[in-house]
Amino acid sequence: MNISNFSELGLAEPILRALNTRNHVIPTPIQARAIPELLAGRDMLGIAQTGTGKTAAFALPILHQLSRKRGNNRPRGPRALVLAPTRELAIQIGDEFRAYGKHLHLRHTVIYGGVSQKPQVSALSRGVDIVIATPGRLLDLMGQRRLGLGAVEFFVLDEADRMLDMGFVRDVRKIVAALPKRRQTLLYSATMPDAIARLSGEILVDPVRVEVTPQATPIERIEQSIYHVDAAGKAALLSSVLDDPALSRVLVFARTKHRANRVAEQLGKRGHAAEAIHGNKSQGARQRALERFRAGDARILVATDIAARGIDVDGVTHVINYELPNEPESYVHRIGRTARAGAGGAAFSFCDPSERGYLRDIERLIQRRLTVIGEAPAVAASDDLGKAKTPRGEPRHKRGRRRNGRNRKQPSNRGAAARAGGLIEAL
Repeated sequence: MNISNFSELGLAEPILRALNTRNHVIPTPIQARAIPELLAGRDMLGIAQTGTGKTAAFALPILHQLSRKRGNNRPRGPRALVLAPTRELAIQIGDEFRAYGKHLHLRHTVIYGGVSQKPQVSALSRGVDIVIATPGRLLDLMGQRRLGLGAVEFFVLDEADRMLDMGFVRDVRKIVAALPKRRQTLLYSATMPDAIARLSGEILVDPVRVEVTPQATPIERIEQSIYHVDAAGKAALLSSVLDDPALSRVLVFARTKHRANRVAEQLGKRGHAAEAIHGNKSQGARQRALERFRAGDARILVATDIAARGIDVDGVTHVINYELPNEPESYVHRIGRTARAGAGGAAFSFCDPSERGYLRDIERLIQRRLTVIGEAPAVAASDDLGKAKTPRGEPRHKRGRRRNGRNRKQPSNRGAAARAGGLIEAL
């Protein structure tokens, strides 16, 4: 079935009115494929990244079905639950439900930690149809008997791979155990590792699989370059790079919260408007930083990997890896914050001598070498992406894949190619 207009999907008139207000006329591929299946009541396994329109793909059919069978008694437990890994993503999903459901008499609330629970409890006590939540605060309120899930008819697990990366798998299973057996369940993930495949088998019943790959993957549209620099020279190099006005909206990634703060402070002292965002910031501070970045009041946002997924900011022209990630998959997610919606983008990475192992891992995963800016040390090169050279003078007991200070054996080239293919295809 070829869907060319939202009006062909059978959605309620108030939803179509909201779509027209936002100038959303033609559904994206995932919306065109997912919405009819979800309106038919199917469980769904969706392979899609943020930026493909997946939020509307599940929000629109849920709003449609809830609007057709509204309950009359309030307060009541939620009839739809959307679980997200981060506060920022939960807030974004809540904004989408608000926009698409503006002409419907449905209530929703967003639940997350880092802020007072009183407004959230107050909203729940008045009665809600839809809850968008992060796992920790949701379990807290369930434990306090402030929230029950016995009335849930629709359950969405969004960014499931990120949920597992952040250690939420046990929390997810606790929440699923509290849901009614009869429900419609949707699981969305950007990648499909074995753990996600197992989880989908546990919570989905006869699901339809919808996998959407953009025509050109972001990694193909991003110019990727590497600077070889001593750790002590990174701050000056960053300031120099940012002197170019072509870098108009820039995400800078650091590995630690402390480093993110320091980089933002140093940039401020050098005259660059920058904000920092990481897990130790209060929710209010994180939202203010994001809004300043979105509005252009802060040209630079310095972030830890919490911002690599789940934060969708339009118009990011450049991503700078001030520190290379110790997991090569994180590199792909970081640079994917640019080149959105068909646009191009650029990613610069700074590599000091201690990070050369991380660089080899990244190049092995993406199956390409990053373009070197300036003179590259000989030790950073490799004869083959699957068989990297060992830096001269490095002891044999350190000649392995280093992560979190531990030595690991080099994976086979075949395994790296498979991982790269899956990850890049998901983008």
